[in-house]
Amino acid sequence: MKTNLFFPVLFIVLLLLGGFASCNDDAKKLAEKEKELEELRQLAELDKKEMENQYAEFATQYGELKKGIKDDSLLNRLSEEQARAEALLKELKQTKATSSAEILRLKKELATVRAVLRDYIRQVDSLQQLNQVLIGERDLARADAERTRAENNSINQQNQTLNEKVAIAAQLDATGISISPLKKNGKTAKKSKDITKFGISFTITKNVTAAAGHRNVYVRLLKPNQQVAGQAGTFTYENRTLGYSAVKSIEYTGQEQRVTLFVPVSEYLSAGNYSVHIFADGQMIGSSSINIAK
Repeated sequence: MKTNLFFPVLFIVLLLLGGFASCNDDAKKLAEKEKELEELRQLAELDKKEMENQYAEFATQYGELKKGIKDDSLLNRLSEEQARAEALLKELKQTKATSSAEILRLKKELATVRAVLRDYIRQVDSLQQLNQVLIGERDLARADAERTRAENNSINQQNQTLNEKVAIAAQLDATGISISPLKKNGKTAKKSKDITKFGISFTITKNVTAAAGHRNVYVRLLKPNQQVAGQAGTFTYENRTLGYSAVKSIEYTGQEQRVTLFVPVSEYLSAGNYSVHIFADGQMIGSSSINIAK
């Protein structure tokens, strides 16, 4: 009789022990899972912090690149990229580390910012090296020309060859760009409805490496809707046909030269931002903008 009771009781005890062991294993697995999740959260925070440090470093590097840059166009592009890095840094700081989709997007943006920064570092370094080479070659060419002027009339050909080698440095630059909305009587117009023409003035800077001679300078004035104001014709730029608002033929000597053009307008002009782009030798050499009230 005792033997008959022993086996059922033993079976129940074994079931209870098995259930207890299973519960104990589940608790351990849950604890391990929570530990893994905590480690992942910590790694995500560290990754986010590292991204913030890189964005901040990139913004600082853009600030360093701008030092000593005199090219307005390049300086503006560097400022735009610096502002972009700072904006993305601000956006990252406001994003939670657990927002995986946003973190992934900002990490991809970080790679783009890094690639663009590397390209600008190469550009600035190349320009600085090229400027040093040009200064040395220019001084040497001038000295040789003085010594051999009486017996060597080929110096112009040598300078032309040098200009071909340094086409980038020989590009003209337009600075000090002003856009003047004018009334019929020639006075400054403060409202869009009073404008009958625009006066566009700028300075083509001194550039001894640029070839002297005839230049067509095109001015393209864009209204707030990005249409050309007072279109007078077209020209070719980067294999495209663009409309221009005014053109002027100048004789460039390599010295600083002030240029003024007028853009008469008869169409309706709305309030907003008007931008001007200046072209010469197949290059855009400067741009500026003005905001006009209604």
